[in-house]
Amino acid sequence: MSPHDFTQKRLAPQQGVFKVAAVQMASGPNVAGNLNEAGRLIEKAAQQGAKLVVLPEFFAIMGMKDLDKVAVREQPDRGQIQSFLSETARKHKIWLVGGSIPLVADAPNKVRCSCLVYNELGEQVARYDKIHLFNLELGNEKYQEADTIEAGNQVVVVDSPFGRIGLAVCYDLRFPELFRAMKNVDIIVLPAAFTATTGKVHWEPLVRARAIENLSYFIAAAQGGYHVNGRETHGHSMIVDPWGRVLDELTRGSDVVMAEVNRSYQASLRTSLPALSHRTLACQPGEKTSK
Repeated sequence: MSPHDFTQKRLAPQQGVFKVAAVQMASGPNVAGNLNEAGRLIEKAAQQGAKLVVLPEFFAIMGMKDLDKVAVREQPDRGQIQSFLSETARKHKIWLVGGSIPLVADAPNKVRCSCLVYNELGEQVARYDKIHLFNLELGNEKYQEADTIEAGNQVVVVDSPFGRIGLAVCYDLRFPELFRAMKNVDIIVLPAAFTATTGKVHWEPLVRARAIENLSYFIAAAQGGYHVNGRETHGHSMIVDPWGRVLDELTRGSDVVMAEVNRSYQASLRTSLPALSHRTLACQPGEKTSK
């Protein structure tokens, strides 16, 4: 079975109002310590009524060097990180988006940056492998994710009690065609570890733009702060409504961002401004236009 093939009945979206949460962390190189911190914050979100909780990118490990995540990569359906996600979702009876975790790749020295989704029974119902890999050379900063990460190639949307959820990770945020390919999702989730340098100028405008152009709620769960390895991440985890309004935000540090999703409000916006049905261009890579 393909890692993206999950047998799932189509769920009727929950109507009315429900709470969602984004967890922000400043993860370090110790997996057990990161899982303990994630567990504490997920519990806090659940106690405040969140039914859908999103963790940040590589919440379980931000190593001292890039290859550290390769050393702790897991096989699908096996390993302490996946066990933690399943057990935590079941314990709190929530839908849990497991940020991203390192799973085995075809290349022996790389990982897949995989976003796993678990339902309230602790069952894995979706997997998305990050498609766009970050590359930055700016002053003293240099990132080349392709050195240790193997890119995915499938757009993933999961039906849930909360509507259709589109999955993306961090650098994917810069590519609007990915979100258009999701085809009318109700909620977009984005685990991230945006750099402080790019995040200061680009993070909020991009998050709000993706919410506005898709008339979707957007849950962006980020790494935020100074890490043991010397890296600084931007933070500013936020939940944005389909009109582009920031409902809640956290600048730095470990905590939880909470907001309410109102499906009736979203439906009324889509009726008043039916932009999704007004699209006339269906651009594909390599498509030629007449002169």
